[in-house]
This record gives sequence, C-alpha cells and structure tokens, in this order.
Amino acid sequence: MTLIGLDVGGTSMKAAIVDGPTVLATESCPTDRTDPVGGILDFAAHLSSRATSLGSPAEAAGIALPGIVDESRGTAVHSANLGWRDVPMLHLARERLGIPVAIGHDVRTGGLAEAVLGAGRDTDDFVFMAIGTGIAAALILNGAPYPGTLGWSGEIGHVVVRPNGADCACGNQGCLETYASASAISRRYGGLIPAEEVIARAAREDDRAKQVWSEALDTLADGLAATTLLLDPSLLVIGGGLAQAGEKLLKPLISRLATRLKFRVPPRLQLTELDDQAAVKGATILAARLLDS
Repeated sequence: MTLIGLDVGGTSMKAAIVDGPTVLATESCPTDRTDPVGGILDFAAHLSSRATSLGSPAEAAGIALPGIVDESRGTAVHSANLGWRDVPMLHLARERLGIPVAIGHDVRTGGLAEAVLGAGRDTDDFVFMAIGTGIAAALILNGAPYPGTLGWSGEIGHVVVRPNGADCACGNQGCLETYASASAISRRYGGLIPAEEVIARAAREDDRAKQVWSEALDTLADGLAATTLLLDPSLLVIGGGLAQAGEKLLKPLISRLATRLKFRVPPRLQLTELDDQAAVKGATILAARLLDS
C-alpha cells in the first residue's frame, strides 16, 4: 500500500512516499510562513499527485504538525512559530486529498517512529526530544506517545530556564527554546549564520560562538535534568536538526547533565537513529495504522 508521510516544521517541510518498506520518493520544501495552512495542503496535494504519477496512488496520508495538536479531533490548536489557532487540519486535508488522513504532533510522531524503528525500539518507556526551529519532547509509555489530557504534553521548549530572560514567541521570557533551539543559536550569534556553523566556529575557538553554544548546552542540560527528576526515564533520545551535530552535542550534554544530577545516576542519552526523518517515518506509521484498523 502506498502512503504519504509529511512532517511540517517551522522552517521546512519534509515528506516521503512509501510502499511498504520501499521509499518511492522523498521531497522537501520551505514552510510558507505567510499562509502555512495553505502551503501544507498544497504540498500534500502535490505529493498525492506525485504518487499517482509514479503509478502508485496514495491510499492514506499522515501529517505531523508542530505546536499544540489535538490528535483525537485532528485539530492544530496553536503554533507560536507558525501563528495558527484551532485549524481543523484533519477535515481540510481529507477534503483536499480524498483519502484517509491521520494528524499527529510532530515530536510525538517522531517519538513513535523511534519506538517502532529507532533508538527506543528495545525500550518500553523513554523520552524523545526534538531540537530544531523549536524544542519539544515526547513521553513514550509502553511504546506509545502520551499526549496528555488536552494534547499539550511535551512542551519542554517553553519551560523557563532563565527567569526574566530573552523574550519567547509564546509570550513568556527565558524559555528553553529561546536559548537552545537551532534558530535561537543562529539568532543569538547573529549575522544569519546557521546553527551548524556556529557549532563549528565554537570548536575553532570563536569566543562569541563558544558563549552561545555553551549557554545552549547549559540550558538543554537544565531541561533534561528537570525531565529526568520528574519522569525517571531509562533513556533520553535527542533528535531534530540539531542532532546532526553528533558528538559535538552529545558528549558535552552528557557531561553537563551528570553534573546536575547530584544524587542519582543519569539516564542513558543517545542520538536518534532516524536522523531528521523521525517525524516523516512516524507519519507513515500513522497512515498505515488507519488502513490496518
């Protein structure tokens, strides 16, 4: 069966057209910040047309969305980065595509993929944190993402780690993602330099880059320490675009997390095994489950 998996990010959208384990095509495009909903629907329709042109019309689609998502109603409740509220995305996507559609939260969907295919496949309970344009986490319990009562679980990017600190798009100050997201690292360094280059410059002893990167690592460790003390996970999996920094991220983060956990052993910390494709793969899993149910 041919499925579409679409991951909507604050900066770009990534997608795959798959037939079972075979990837028929992958595509990406910038997220339309002026009309994000229209851009998502247009890209999904393009993917459906692409599947048909490949001789394998799509039978179902999964769409992973950022922000607050009510999966049970298929509603995009709120995204600070994309500026929407209460968008009936499930209804709109079904109407546009004419096939069954599943709507998921991008990070919970990525966590699902890690549980089924990736770093968490041998662990029933773990936390998946995605660091990209923003930061969010997914709590995986018995192999399934826990959405919370209203779909608001996992918003660790909006935990205040620096009281009275930098302004956040959510309206608060000092939130984790204002210091440690890829977009924040770029913004705080200045000059439109992407986060990966800031990290590379830090390794080359650029003083400004070292300061920005060190504060990002400190605030990430603060957030993960709070997560550990509250939830006691056996495993923390780091994904999203920033995970591509590899050992430059993992090694200092392991060290800084350990220094914050004075009376207990820190949980195992590892990088995603799905690169930046976790939410895409998770979206195809959601689509497949529509047809299996």
